[in-house]
Amino acid sequence: MNFIFGFMIAPPGLGISTARNEVLDVLDQRLAPYINGENRLQMENYFAGVSRGFGTFIGGRAADPADVDELLEVFNSEILVGFPDTIAFINRAAIFGGARGGRRINVDLHADSFESLITAGQVGFGAIMQALPGANVRPIPGLEQAEPELRLIPDDRRIAEVGWNRSRMATVIRAMGDGAFMGEYFDGTRRYNVIMRAEEWYTPEELAALPVATASGEIQTIGELTKVTRTAGPSQILRVDRKRTLTLQVTPPSDMPLEDAIKTIDEKVVPVILEKLPKNASIKMRGTAEALDQALKSMSGSFALAIVILYLLISALFRSFKDSLLVIMTIPMATVGGIIALRLMDVALFATGGQKMDLLTMIGFVILLGLVVNNAILLVYRARDGEREGMSRRDAVESAVRLRLRPILMSTMTSVFGMLPMMLIPGAGTELYRGMAAVIVGGMLVSTLFTLILLPSLLRAREEAFPGTQAART
Repeated sequence: MNFIFGFMIAPPGLGISTARNEVLDVLDQRLAPYINGENRLQMENYFAGVSRGFGTFIGGRAADPADVDELLEVFNSEILVGFPDTIAFINRAAIFGGARGGRRINVDLHADSFESLITAGQVGFGAIMQALPGANVRPIPGLEQAEPELRLIPDDRRIAEVGWNRSRMATVIRAMGDGAFMGEYFDGTRRYNVIMRAEEWYTPEELAALPVATASGEIQTIGELTKVTRTAGPSQILRVDRKRTLTLQVTPPSDMPLEDAIKTIDEKVVPVILEKLPKNASIKMRGTAEALDQALKSMSGSFALAIVILYLLISALFRSFKDSLLVIMTIPMATVGGIIALRLMDVALFATGGQKMDLLTMIGFVILLGLVVNNAILLVYRARDGEREGMSRRDAVESAVRLRLRPILMSTMTSVFGMLPMMLIPGAGTELYRGMAAVIVGGMLVSTLFTLILLPSLLRAREEAFPGTQAART
């Protein structure tokens, strides 16, 4: 893909007009040479904006997909640097989007106290940058409590005197904000939520002066029942599994496999963060890390299930568990060939980041199961068929190899040459299927050699016990 997208984590309190003048206008000036043709690297278009809930974002599309990696380096080292107290990064947009798409690792820090989360998050941010040089880290929410906040501290004694408790007081406070849910109204056709909301207020003093009717019949103000204080807090309250959470969203360097990044974070970063968290706190990795863990378990189960089903089907075809086992023995050889081809591809593409063992490459191993057994089935079935016709085991195997050599080579070459363009021809998006093609090509070639050389030797086992009939020999 030639589409890139990124974020800029600006300092808290940055207004939209300030962001437009001090950030977006500067970005326009820096990106001008990449649009009007002055620079060798060109972009078709770009966009940038500011949203209250989304923050500052930037993205664009490269004119040449081959220049995406260079543009990413330019953005992260030149265009997005120099803004005070700002964390900015940009990446290649994920082809498969969603909450678990791309190469993001979400490190969730859970604790009751947000102050301890802030401290641990700052330590974790530095530890990740040190353990994974070149990685992008986005804290959600930010690592500073700098957003204006009003804190209402209840006066328990005064609340009890008017016949209320903290729960009732909390409902009243919610009514002063977005509204308190009172129940539902059913008109015979539809249900409607009943929300109680007070009059609008604009300053903390106006909030403190709002009157409320208490259970004792007295009229009290919010300021008499609570202490209204001005303070600072996080930009948002994030909860995962009902726990107060601070998330460090990590995007590993493009040349680092996702599994290695997860292992590095687990071994070098998590212990450092745990030292700064209270005893009842916890750390959990999710996002792509969670998806990878589930994918590995799922693919392992699918691989084992495919082998079992193949074995049972071939046993039913041959009516022999021993012959079926000979066919299944081609699978390990094919797997070895796939791994060797994948390793050679990784070495050949070392300059561009190598070839990773991704999910589609794992699917290639499952596809390989159904391809490599076909040649072995042809050979084993013809050899045993010759024995049933009265031929000796030695003659039956020789006849099977002679008669089935051409079909085996034809089916192998068809699969190999069909995958070679996907494996060798470069272009946008080829990194998706290159690993799967390499696995199939390497597996088919190695398994074919096994089928034609080693498998006939195994089929001739105990050939003295099967001399054949005299009519077949003559």
